[in-house]
Amino acid sequence: MIRSRTAQLIFQTFYVALGAVGVLGSIGLYDAEFDADFFVYFTNLSNYLCITVVLCELVRTARRRDDGPVDFAPQLKFVSVIAILLTFFVFNLLLAGQPDRDPAQNFQVTSLLFHVALPLMFTFDWLLCYEHRRVRWTWPFAATIFPLCYVGFVYIRAWLCHFDPDTPLLYPYFFLDAAQLGVGGVLRWIGVLLIAFIAFGYLMVGLDRVLPADDRAGTPAREVATELD
Repeated sequence: MIRSRTAQLIFQTFYVALGAVGVLGSIGLYDAEFDADFFVYFTNLSNYLCITVVLCELVRTARRRDDGPVDFAPQLKFVSVIAILLTFFVFNLLLAGQPDRDPAQNFQVTSLLFHVALPLMFTFDWLLCYEHRRVRWTWPFAATIFPLCYVGFVYIRAWLCHFDPDTPLLYPYFFLDAAQLGVGGVLRWIGVLLIAFIAFGYLMVGLDRVLPADDRAGTPAREVATELD
């Protein structure tokens, strides 16, 4: 487990720097054209959330003087881990090989950062830098709020656009395309993904239970107090 403040600062700074590169790419900077629909993708929104969380971690770590686990918003961290792993698995298992997708797009800088590198780094940050055996059994259900709000956002946007099929990215992912799959098909996909999402959340809870707790957890209170003084 990484308890070194210096190591955490280096990792968090590197993550935020890579995140900034990805954010600039997600708004179209590298294509020399602003992408006004950057906010439509769950990939972008989940990565923005994680970058914000790590930026807050970095500020907190910088203000801390001693070594120890990262303690910024553990429930938000867990929820963000589930959201970013949803991005990782859905893209790499369902979307990367879609017939209408140019395979070269998968190897662009922003795609590699947002779909592979940053999700894995964020997960490793939780695995290695946070104190474990603290996750509650209700947290996987709390983790569904973010993706469900995203689904609601997609359909509210589609309604505001009068469900016009000519609207760019009216349905950014095929499993949300009500025109193609029908309402029943979309609901089935959402149900399957939601069940898989919650099940995966409980796998992460189980993983949290078997990971070692903070090294200081078994230290007598008097020794901890002496160290903190």
